[in-house]
Amino acid sequence: MKKKGFTLVEIMIVVAIIALLAAIAIPNLLSAKRTANTAAAKANIRALSTAAEVYATGHNGAYPADAAAISSYIAPATTLCSSSAASPVQGYVYDCSGLSSTGYTLTATPASATAGDTTFSVTTGGVITETAYSSGT
Repeated sequence: MKKKGFTLVEIMIVVAIIALLAAIAIPNLLSAKRTANTAAAKANIRALSTAAEVYATGHNGAYPADAAAISSYIAPATTLCSSSAASPVQGYVYDCSGLSSTGYTLTATPASATAGDTTFSVTTGGVITETAYSSGT
């Protein structure tokens, strides 16, 4: 009677093929996630800017002093503006400390080099600038 099953060589070939596929797929998945994080950050920073401009339109040109003031225009404003390196939102940390009654400067910075590759800043009037992310190390 002949035993049925896989030989050691066959199993090693299957493992090698799976390892090769993983080596190809994992970097592509990480790149796609970084691209998605960057796109989400740009959309979020634009939404925050739009909310600040709408707020100013309804308040005789006075801009919001804090994120809570625009939370009725963009629901996640307080969540975005309270993000930190310990708890980033989609890989980015948002700095809303530049909100004042005379204007605003908002930034979105990647929490790490693997989270995103661009830092976004928006100033009064909705002008977004992009700079390459530098971890500072």
